[in-house]
Amino acid sequence: MDTRSIYTNKRNIVLLATLCCFLWGSAYPCIKIGYKLFNIPTNDIASKFVFAGIRFFLAGLIVLAIAVVMKKGIFSFSKKDILRISFLGLGQTSLQYIFFYIGMTFTTGITGSIITGSGTFFSIILAHFIYKNDKINKSKILGCIVGFTGVVLANLNNGSLLKSSFSFKGEGLIMLAALSLSIFSIYGKKITQKLDAFIVTGYQLAIGGFILVILGYGLGGQLVGFNFKSIILLIYMALLSSVAFSIWTILLKYNKVAVISMFNFLVPVFGAILSAVFLGENIFDIKLLASLMLVCSGIFAVYRCQD
Repeated sequence: MDTRSIYTNKRNIVLLATLCCFLWGSAYPCIKIGYKLFNIPTNDIASKFVFAGIRFFLAGLIVLAIAVVMKKGIFSFSKKDILRISFLGLGQTSLQYIFFYIGMTFTTGITGSIITGSGTFFSIILAHFIYKNDKINKSKILGCIVGFTGVVLANLNNGSLLKSSFSFKGEGLIMLAALSLSIFSIYGKKITQKLDAFIVTGYQLAIGGFILVILGYGLGGQLVGFNFKSIILLIYMALLSSVAFSIWTILLKYNKVAVISMFNFLVPVFGAILSAVFLGENIFDIKLLASLMLVCSGIFAVYRCQD
């Protein structure tokens, strides 16, 4: 069975896309736990960049090492290709996770995972202007309204807009991270039409991670507190990134963006559940449950109209 048939089989798409979303959902509690294990204070943004950078740099090396084992040509790129992949790494890894890691410092894992669902709606809007056969219609508009209602609800304090707990440095940056992912996922799909998606993933993760490490250390950051637990956590986070990004990039290469992106609703679901399990956050809060249901319902409504 060739690669294309593996990643276009309907059953495989469901299983692989769900796996990616589970792994990304697990990142929310892992980041919070990582801050504690590596003794990173709330206001130490530079050290958070180092933490993120090492994670993604290792993830990229893992992907490239697997590519070598698979006897793929990891050095057969032109200068133009290298520039395009570097730009992808700067946007999809560095920029996105600068927003994400800072934002997660100032919000809960559950709220952060719910807001990440807004990335699906950004993809809908961008697709309207990029793809001729993917225009916005009534179903998509309704889905976006329902979904963003859930995002707003997640950030209300005591049910009042005037007492909203929304802050730019928290929920706002998480939303910018979701927007960055939407933009650069579409850019990545364009690149991988001519280049090996697996190798592109490895390089963009490594390059993006390296930029974060340099930025973090340059701003005075550090990563301390290495022990068995913290090292295992870091390795897991590197592995989840390498596996999820590799599979997702290949799925996007062989399938329509809309078909694959519909599974994004699982990220806030898994993120909320796993944050409740590992961080002790209250998933049974009525407001959070309602907002989670609205976000997922909005995404379902948006993609129900897809062919």
